[in-house]
Amino acid sequence: MFYISKRMEIAGAHNLKLDYSSKCENIHGHNWIVIVHCKAKQLNHNGMVEDFTSVKKLIHDKLDHQYINDIVDFNPTAENIAKWIAEQIPTCYKVEVQESEGNIAIYEVEED
Repeated sequence: MFYISKRMEIAGAHNLKLDYSSKCENIHGHNWIVIVHCKAKQLNHNGMVEDFTSVKKLIHDKLDHQYINDIVDFNPTAENIAKWIAEQIPTCYKVEVQESEGNIAIYEVEED
């Protein structure tokens, strides 16, 4: 099995829709640290699991310096963002989203 990971910093704003009162309901920003983990049993025709630049284009270039609520059609919690990122890349098996120091959400794709 071959593994790669791509670490990116994404600056963006969002606000959450919650069923309780929270300052996170207001528009606010983060410098998210996102780590995308990919794997493959076989390398592609270029000898890669996934091109690092392609991962950056699929994730960083879509989310960086954006209002995340305009990009996605769900409540943009760190957990939901991690799942969305994993769904963008077929070889992705895990995503870590650090929203702020000490607050990290991890999504792992369940294997059939």
